[in-house]
Amino acid sequence: MSYVPPHLRKSIAATTTTTTTTTTTTATPTNLENIPTNHKLNSKSNNNAFSNSTPRRSSANNHIQPSRALAVPNVVFPQWKPSERVLRLKPEQIEEVRLRLNVDVTVTPDSPTAPAPIESFTDMCLDSSIMKDIAIHEYTTPTSIQAQAMPVALSGRDLLGCAETGSGKTAAFTIPMIQHCIAQVPVRRGDGPLALVLAPTRELAQQIEKEVKAFSQSLESFRTAIVVGGTNIADQRSELRTGVDIVVATPGRFIDHLQQGNTSLTRISYVVLDEADRMLDMGFEPQIREVMHNLPEKHQTLLFSATMPVEIEALAQEYLTNPVQVKVGKVSSPTENVSQNLEKISESEKIDRLLSLLVEEAALAEKLGHPFPLTIVFVERKTRCDEVAEALVAQGLNAVALHGGRTQSEREGALRDFRHGPTNILVATDVASRGLDVTGVAHVVNLDLPKTMEDYVHRIGRTGRAGSTGRATSFYTDRDMFLVSQIRKAIADVQSGNTVAFATGKVARRKEREAALAQKEARMAQSKLPATATSINVEDKYKYMIAPPMNMVKKEGSADDAWDD
Repeated sequence: MSYVPPHLRKSIAATTTTTTTTTTTTATPTNLENIPTNHKLNSKSNNNAFSNSTPRRSSANNHIQPSRALAVPNVVFPQWKPSERVLRLKPEQIEEVRLRLNVDVTVTPDSPTAPAPIESFTDMCLDSSIMKDIAIHEYTTPTSIQAQAMPVALSGRDLLGCAETGSGKTAAFTIPMIQHCIAQVPVRRGDGPLALVLAPTRELAQQIEKEVKAFSQSLESFRTAIVVGGTNIADQRSELRTGVDIVVATPGRFIDHLQQGNTSLTRISYVVLDEADRMLDMGFEPQIREVMHNLPEKHQTLLFSATMPVEIEALAQEYLTNPVQVKVGKVSSPTENVSQNLEKISESEKIDRLLSLLVEEAALAEKLGHPFPLTIVFVERKTRCDEVAEALVAQGLNAVALHGGRTQSEREGALRDFRHGPTNILVATDVASRGLDVTGVAHVVNLDLPKTMEDYVHRIGRTGRAGSTGRATSFYTDRDMFLVSQIRKAIADVQSGNTVAFATGKVARRKEREAALAQKEARMAQSKLPATATSINVEDKYKYMIAPPMNMVKKEGSADDAWDD
């Protein structure tokens, strides 16, 4: 199906109507606005209906001119099967494996049972080239999300995956995606991609593309394009028009290319919405809907999210067909292997305390002959981000700033230096709180606490990843007391072995902000109440707390009422 931007659909409809009434032809022109979004691609008549409807802009009149397009090959969903060993597993054995992996699997009513989890890449019966690349990158055993999500994706089922950050979600959808693309008719010049991954940020998109290339490097003529803002759109245009197998994109820039006719949705049969909760937070829902409503009917959709708010459940209900829901571990809870420290401090003292803390760490690391531990410092604003980074550098520390106000090349350079040296301190806004996967981050410092518990969880999730341990230090002031109380409760629950649960998503965060504001207003109102004399009964042993002891005498000649022993 050729993509038609919303603002051009009315003019297309008008043009088509005029053509129909003024000419007599054997075939009636197609009104694109009335084509159902679930139009099938596997019949000859359907292919013909779309063969001449590729959108193009016209300088003479502001609507899309039809042009000739290649016939769309049929989508192939190969009949995948795991190894015989996995097929012989009994239901009780499957449940035992899921229990060991800490995986919870749910299917919709009247749907087939979910495929069994697979704890070995060999048992997944993947293409030999993918297996070669898995071996090259020394992947030995699938993580929990990979063990269960990959069989679901390989079997062609829609998937709703939920797992904490650092759990290996990217490979869980990347490897099945490459396997799916291998089975399709090869991409030709002018074709759109076979698979699409949408991600909320440039940094996450770059990480995903890196993973795709890692597991497809042994495949000849397998091409991947990354389509994000902040980079040369002309280069992206050329790459897309040449023809690529997989596109990894941020929603806004991908829509730009669709509107310009640089690519199409016609051949997409595998779609991934990664960090979907974050995309909704960032306001990408209209772009997501534009893409999803214009996809061919025969496609597989995988939706991954670190949290499961009501907005994600609604999105899944709308765009996923009988999905298998895979949940790993305690989703949305502060990770157990991150030690968390809360430190109350005044706003004016924060930067000095940070400098003192990190200089001490640098001295200790040097004394022990260890490298300085990789550290991320989170701040609230872009300007503060630069200010803090400059202060750290002035103290002889290797620090760099990362925020949305920097150019794409500057952001890439900052991350490259942080991952591979010489930088070991990254000062960042919440642009780095989700999707940023840097191996070995040992310490997260919240110079400014975020506004919500959900954002706090994502921030400290940058450390303690993939089974390692980490620590988080958070400075707070009186304005943060509502969030601090939630953090303390969560820490206590983790330490006592209780399940940590809190609401996530836009609605939950709005309610959380409202509750925090109500608490602040109540505290301010209480402070403005006039002091009234009240009689208080105080036990004899506590009376010294409200009146000076008898052995205290007034200073001789003192101008004030200070007391001395």
